[in-house]
Amino acid sequence: MAKKQIQIKINGKEIKCPEGITVLKAAKKAGIEIPALCQHDDFCVKANCRVCVVEIKGCDKLQTSCSTIARDGMEVTTNSDRVKKARNINLELIFAEHIEKCADCIWRFECPLLHYAEKYKILITTFKDRKGRRQTYKFGNAVEIDGSQCIDCRNCIAACSDLQKINYLEIKDKGAHQEIVPTKKKDHHCILCGQCAVHCPVSAAQEQSNWEVVEPALKAKKEKNSKKILVAQIAPSIRVSIGENFGLPYGKVVTGHIVAALKELGFDYVFDVNFGADMTTMVEAAELIERIEKKGRMPMMTSCCPGWVNYVEAYHPELIPHLTSARSPHIHSGGAIKTYWADLMKINPRDIVVVSIMPCTAKKYEAARKEMKIKGNFPVDYVLTTREFSFMIKKNGIDFPKLKPIKADNPLGGYSGAAAIYGASGGVMESALRTAHVMGCGDSTAGLCKERLEFESVRGLAGVKESTLQVAGTELRVAVVNGIGNIDPVINNLSKYDYIEVMACPGGCIGGGGQPIPTNEEIRKKRIAALYAHDKDLKIRQAHKNLNVLKVLSWLHKKGHKMEHGVLHTKYKKNNKL
Repeated sequence: MAKKQIQIKINGKEIKCPEGITVLKAAKKAGIEIPALCQHDDFCVKANCRVCVVEIKGCDKLQTSCSTIARDGMEVTTNSDRVKKARNINLELIFAEHIEKCADCIWRFECPLLHYAEKYKILITTFKDRKGRRQTYKFGNAVEIDGSQCIDCRNCIAACSDLQKINYLEIKDKGAHQEIVPTKKKDHHCILCGQCAVHCPVSAAQEQSNWEVVEPALKAKKEKNSKKILVAQIAPSIRVSIGENFGLPYGKVVTGHIVAALKELGFDYVFDVNFGADMTTMVEAAELIERIEKKGRMPMMTSCCPGWVNYVEAYHPELIPHLTSARSPHIHSGGAIKTYWADLMKINPRDIVVVSIMPCTAKKYEAARKEMKIKGNFPVDYVLTTREFSFMIKKNGIDFPKLKPIKADNPLGGYSGAAAIYGASGGVMESALRTAHVMGCGDSTAGLCKERLEFESVRGLAGVKESTLQVAGTELRVAVVNGIGNIDPVINNLSKYDYIEVMACPGGCIGGGGQPIPTNEEIRKKRIAALYAHDKDLKIRQAHKNLNVLKVLSWLHKKGHKMEHGVLHTKYKKNNKL
């Protein structure tokens, strides 16, 4: 039911808005900018930064617009002298908390603090810096929190505790001495999901960057000081998110622009992780059918989300046998690059540098796991988040929207629609079911094997999605967990299910910790819708119809079990020292 509309005035302008909305959101809908830092649609209102103060007729004190509900007939002023003075002082005080490290900050082109400083002519050195000696806390090789840049908005706390329910971050001390620190509780562990980073308004919580290593390698290649072959590969979800950083609509598919940008940066080849997703689907679907037929450990659980794998290894190692042994898509395609493609091109795998462009911070840790090595080589050498890649594009003066789209290189650039939806919650399961439905059809079930492309019951942003599906004549009870904060009801009722997908980040990879900022449910919906539309636009929508993937799998099989298993499968172990 549509909410009742009310009428308010902002800066003398009559606007209509839904009843119950905040003044800040009403202004935004009307195209009126009110500066704000701590407000985030994913969390409850905290009103910590007080940058969004406004003057309301009839109120003696200035009000925070993020926490003030609009009332019919309300008159709001956002630019009075009183508001300007309070806002500017608050911003200057925030700059005293935030040590400027703009030169190498990957968010400097999108930083709201710099935007506000320029717009409102803020003197960022009015107050003495008071956090210069705060330390940086590093979590694994993936995420870090720089205490010298923290503005005490507490969004990282909300992301870790309220959204993800990990409770790894906490507040130490009070008042001017308060600081965000990792907990000392031994039973709490960071899973490296990066939700703290994607919800931080000032990049105090951020990824541990790899661009500083990748950029010199590209420069050396351009200057012909290196014989390394530099290969980039792009994840399913970044093609519908990175355009946001360049003024393009939410959910705009920009695969060709991404390939062109990577070539412009100096990469020799660009492949698509969607190819690897089709490989993952083939391996996972085969394992699902095998577990069903041989009555293996059930329910089978997906393992392509490294944040989820980290959670299992740290909090529930008893679930490790339930995880599929299939490697994740970028590890699969990285392995194919350094085996099949290296052999095809007559290149020594040690001369190939593979860089994955990922929506995820935990992928940095996954890529460096020793279990992933193939003949002593890591399949993926470096991982750049979407934000790092966007920063490199802007830093190098590339006009992303005006690039002429280029297709990814073959033979590892083509993919099916099943791969395209990997970035959405439920997409991994749906992809596997499309192929398992065909793989599981023997003579006795041949009549049940009409192709099925849509498994709509596993889609959407509900915290837990449950369904009973007919797959190759077998009734499968499935569950999809959207965000690690929703995992407990499923773990506590494992016997209810045969197959479970878990994505640690809300919405799946499209809401990953390395994605563009801001992110919220509406943005995540648009990114997901774009992936499913892309799936429908593709001629091939099932992994087992990707002929180049079949060639790679056949080549690996001919190389023997050791090579085949080493490229396609992995193992996990108890680990609480990320």
